[in-house]
Amino acid sequence: MPYIEEVIEQVEPRIIPLIASYVPELVATRHDIHQHPEIGFEEKRTSAIVAEKLTSWGIEVIRGYGVTGVIGLLKGKHPGNRKTIGLRADMDALPMQEDTGLPYASVYPGKFHGCGHDAHTTILLGAARYLAETREFAGTVQFIFQPAEEGLGGARAMIADGLFRDYPVDEIYGLHNAPAAYSKPNLLKVSAGVSMAGADFFDIRLKGKGAHAAHPDASFDPIPAVGALIQALQTIVSRNISPSDPAVLSITRLEAGSAYNVIPETAVIAGTVRAFSDSVRETIRQRIRDIASYTAAAHNLTVEVDIRDVFSVLSNDEKATDFIAELGREVLGESRVSTVSNPTMGSEDFADMLKHAPGAFFTLGHGGEKPVHNPGFTIDDNILPVGATLFARLIEKRLAVAAG
Repeated sequence: MPYIEEVIEQVEPRIIPLIASYVPELVATRHDIHQHPEIGFEEKRTSAIVAEKLTSWGIEVIRGYGVTGVIGLLKGKHPGNRKTIGLRADMDALPMQEDTGLPYASVYPGKFHGCGHDAHTTILLGAARYLAETREFAGTVQFIFQPAEEGLGGARAMIADGLFRDYPVDEIYGLHNAPAAYSKPNLLKVSAGVSMAGADFFDIRLKGKGAHAAHPDASFDPIPAVGALIQALQTIVSRNISPSDPAVLSITRLEAGSAYNVIPETAVIAGTVRAFSDSVRETIRQRIRDIASYTAAAHNLTVEVDIRDVFSVLSNDEKATDFIAELGREVLGESRVSTVSNPTMGSEDFADMLKHAPGAFFTLGHGGEKPVHNPGFTIDDNILPVGATLFARLIEKRLAVAAG
């Protein structure tokens, strides 16, 4: 891989020299994971790689939480601190086709690391290796490799299996990559309080009576009803939610019909709701149910509405946020840290882990040009040693030898 030296030279922040020496292995690991993506709760190969590497570095490994989740436990070599700090990375890919043309592109049709979780996993592995080799801290670090972040509830699955009951943490931290569409390379963004929206997914199934298209009078046609329903749902945010409470309702899927001359019996729409307040989300849920019910009745149809709370609102602890900002200034420099509050309607199930311990979720910019969830999304490998350094320094500072 001739570009490895170029990667090292381009990394401007003060990365840890030992981590810099890992760059060839880190890049190779990420490319391997990228080439073999696995979607939520199917990350058997990925989790096996993680467990094997952690074990080889002398880190205690626990598996089985959240089906394919992996936990690594490492104690520092210094006494005087009983704290446990959690570091989390997600492992799953998206069910979408890759269109990057990379030499290490996905070998599995319809599966793609289009959100950079391959980089998150590799970053945490880099930090784990360094901390295992040095152990210059007091206390315990818990490496959490989580499955199924992309809307399938991987964090909740690990928690339900007893993650924090069996292995409690005093604080917890996570990061997400941010390509050029959202951030400048090596720019760390973190802010206190609400930072990411909570989200629901919904499915609405309208059922009528199918018939020949030449005889619509013999049918109870769901097609006009679904059109009316889509239009009505778009009024929920504009007419039921205060303009000072940001919210989004998006219809993302429509399924109906199978032939030109057949009026279908059913039509299905699906979508998502995003908001920064649980009370706003509940208002939108109830209006979806009411509007779907009234629309179905007006068209002589029956209706089934399924609304699922998928992501909690993500809120960063103020003290933890201040610490991450300070850490960023130390590692990246003053000009590469932003604490401006700019909550996003994107969601992240790390929010559920933050309900069990104070902590913070932050983003780290890199040079990839396409936005996440785009078929052409790519990760700039420069982010790997930078992210690993941030996690490693986080532990050394938060579990400093002199800490009590």
